Amino acid sequence: MHNPEIDYEAVFRALPGMVALLTPDLVYADVNEDFVRQSDRTREQLIGRYIFDVFPENTEDPAAAGGMRDVEASMNRVVATGERDTMALQRYDIADPVLAGRWRERYWSPVNAPVLGPDGQVSLIAHRVEDVTELIRARGGTGDNGRARVLEAELYTRARELQEVNERLRRAHDREREVALRLQEAMMPPPGPVGHHRAAVRYRPAVRDLNVCGDWYDLVDLPGDRMAVAVGDVVGHGLAAACAMGQLRSALSAATRIAGGPAQALDAVEVYARSVDGALSTTVATVFIDWEDHSLVHSSAGHPPPVLLDADGTVILLDDATDPPLGARPEPLARPQARVPFSPGALLLLYTDGLIERRGEDIDDGLTRLTKTLVRRRSDDCEALADALLADLLPAEGSTDDTALVVIRL
Repeated sequence: MHNPEIDYEAVFRALPGMVALLTPDLVYADVNEDFVRQSDRTREQLIGRYIFDVFPENTEDPAAAGGMRDVEASMNRVVATGERDTMALQRYDIADPVLAGRWRERYWSPVNAPVLGPDGQVSLIAHRVEDVTELIRARGGTGDNGRARVLEAELYTRARELQEVNERLRRAHDREREVALRLQEAMMPPPGPVGHHRAAVRYRPAVRDLNVCGDWYDLVDLPGDRMAVAVGDVVGHGLAAACAMGQLRSALSAATRIAGGPAQALDAVEVYARSVDGALSTTVATVFIDWEDHSLVHSSAGHPPPVLLDADGTVILLDDATDPPLGARPEPLARPQARVPFSPGALLLLYTDGLIERRGEDIDDGLTRLTKTLVRRRSDDCEALADALLADLLPAEGSTDDTALVVIRL
């Protein structure tokens, strides 16, 4: 399909409603045709002139005072913050262009928005105003009834202003979500080679704006034919959770390399977590895998149990070495760990609660779904099995909690 060339200057001229472009110094750079018509000024009287030289304040009527100050403050906010500013209803009288000393009472609903230049700074202010004078007059003039109508119009404008605030918050949330996700991606790259062993990892952010970035996974090579694998979940969400997650993941990864087992690694991270903002009540599960003696040693800090699917189809929940989350006790105590054997070809799954938990449902129901999918798809390779778990267990409309999982063929 052929895209027609668009004359944006002509589009600007024809825009319905009063629209002007001003420099950051509040000088008119351009105006559309409706602005010229409704302001009772020519383009020559507007372009290149300071806004309040063209439209001075009516100092003869105290009821009209403050309009110039409010408009100037709004435009300066736009320049300073780079954010749109919706103003309350304004009475701003216009000097009669023909009869000197005469003023025309006017009521306006203004919005000021930034136009950013290539350097990201505000280069222009888009000033759009609606003249609601006739509406005010039609609904009772400027007496007591008129003031009531002015209040009604102000409430309408305040509602629009609230919509603008909500939109700013949404944009701020979107920016935080994007930063948090990028931070998490940087700290949780795809795993490197794990010798001749097969593994798959997945991370799925929540669909809700900020309920993301507290989950993590990690795989650590250990001396000999051994490996440690961990998953964790920081309480909270957004950028703060992502920062706490990164610190805990790094600390556990380092502790794993020097600890005698998973419990000792969690003991070390327990002490560290007490000094990290947002780290308390984090849940973690970690498993040390030894392919030489075909055993798993596991420990959990309040986390959903890892699942071992043995080669014969037997499902084992690794829940016999579980303690409270990090920092949940007044004083740290040595954590338990347990050993379980496995057969070659078995599957090990570690995951976060977003995979199995549903509001209003017992956690056992989620574990049942999980084990059924594992048994049914146990012959799949790790990548296919990881995809099947997400497809079968996460809601079609997306989860309200983020989800991380690790699948390893033992």
